[in-house]
Amino acid sequence: MNVPSDPIRILTVDDHPLIRDGIVALVANCSDLAVVAEASSGVQAIEQFRKHRPDVTLMDVRMKGMGGIEAIEAIRAEAPRARIVVLTTYHGDVLVQRALKAGAQAYLLKSEVRTELIEIIRAVHAGQKRIQAEVAIELAEHSAEESLSDREVSVLRLIAAGNSNKHIARHLDLAEGTVKTHVKNILSKMRANDRTHAATLGIERGIIGF
Repeated sequence: MNVPSDPIRILTVDDHPLIRDGIVALVANCSDLAVVAEASSGVQAIEQFRKHRPDVTLMDVRMKGMGGIEAIEAIRAEAPRARIVVLTTYHGDVLVQRALKAGAQAYLLKSEVRTELIEIIRAVHAGQKRIQAEVAIELAEHSAEESLSDREVSVLRLIAAGNSNKHIARHLDLAEGTVKTHVKNILSKMRANDRTHAATLGIERGIIGF
């Protein structure tokens, strides 16, 4: 006689209640899975993880206050074996790399939750890693590109906020000529047509804005 095993215990983290409700409804159809806790922010995610010690945590990336990447780092610092799946609408290569470096075992776009989430939860619980084909392609497309330096990221963030080179120089305590050089390097490394294009690519790829 087979003795039923305990269900995989899940913590779902997202600042949109409808997303959490959808996941709860999806998981409710599976006898081997159970949502044991919910959180709407990175801080709450850490609190609920400590309280419930879930088998798998589903983590949104962009939330008010502490974001998902920081929450993953904090959780993994306390529980190095924590198994975490990132759920997001963003598939930028830099954001994916940050999530995986922080300790996530899987990266899933929210558009594919209904068709792929259940299988990914089971796979991650079994110790496997999962990256969607679309996300893997994004990683491959930028793999040979030179990354931006920390200073260049700071400049790009200020460009995206609408600052001129003069204002950026003042804010970062740099010569305006130095800022112009950084901007030139940013456009070259990102293959951007202009400052606006670079800012858009920066957000799409997860270089800034998270």
